[in-house]
Amino acid sequence: MRRVCGAVWADGAAAKLASLATLSIGACARLGAWVVSLPPIALYSAMKSSVIEIRERFDADVERFANLETGQSSTIDAPLSLELIVRAAAATTPHATALLDVGAGAGNYTLKMLQALPGLDVTLIDLSQPMLDRAAERLSGSTAATVTCVQADVRDVALGEARYDVITAAAVLHHLRTPAEWESVFAAFFTALRPGGSLWISDLVEHSVPAVQALMWQRYGDYLISLKGETYRDHVFEYVEHEDSPRPLLFQLDLLRKVGFAEVDVLHKNGCFATFGAVKRGSAA
Repeated sequence: MRRVCGAVWADGAAAKLASLATLSIGACARLGAWVVSLPPIALYSAMKSSVIEIRERFDADVERFANLETGQSSTIDAPLSLELIVRAAAATTPHATALLDVGAGAGNYTLKMLQALPGLDVTLIDLSQPMLDRAAERLSGSTAATVTCVQADVRDVALGEARYDVITAAAVLHHLRTPAEWESVFAAFFTALRPGGSLWISDLVEHSVPAVQALMWQRYGDYLISLKGETYRDHVFEYVEHEDSPRPLLFQLDLLRKVGFAEVDVLHKNGCFATFGAVKRGSAA
């Protein structure tokens, strides 16, 4: 297996985020001791964490995310979402030869994908070089034909045209901020896929109806308490508030169609987490 691990960091990314205008975040609902903002649109503003701050948090948390069973315990149904994405990718793109894993972390999605689709050329993009180093180490004994690691913000990477058969993006797109960024990234995914290729996303989502958002956030808080107690819930809610700007599932499905995907489907949704994907029309290579 050939491994290529390079670093491509865009110094201007943080400055770009810092220039975003502050937006109203709407009403608030109190859940226990925690105040949760409930906007009718996504929570993005200049007060969100910078790219550098997000990268530093992940740099310090590599081993937790490297655990297939517990690395994403704060995400409801994370193991199920991973399994569904792998099975859907293998079913819709059975002759895949190239995988792009966006927000690859320590390589969990790539490792699982290689079990279903062995021999892939894999490209991993992540903000964190320590995460990528750990992923490359874990993939060294895998069936991957080649492994290329790129340290970067996906917004700043030229993904190319018709290079990949499968793209995965798990727990990463909620760091996008403006509508223009969301559309630009989705359009880049569409262009980077070969005809017949598939895109699979698993992520935190919000809800457009404030009462529904309050219900789902309360439910998520109860889930976190059941894992590790109220202190853990507050910790997770705090970094979501500081870092994340999720968008509704329907917004993302509509955007996938807008950028060119003709076939869009939902694999799973539980509360404020959703797993979904799209297939680019055309024959697989």
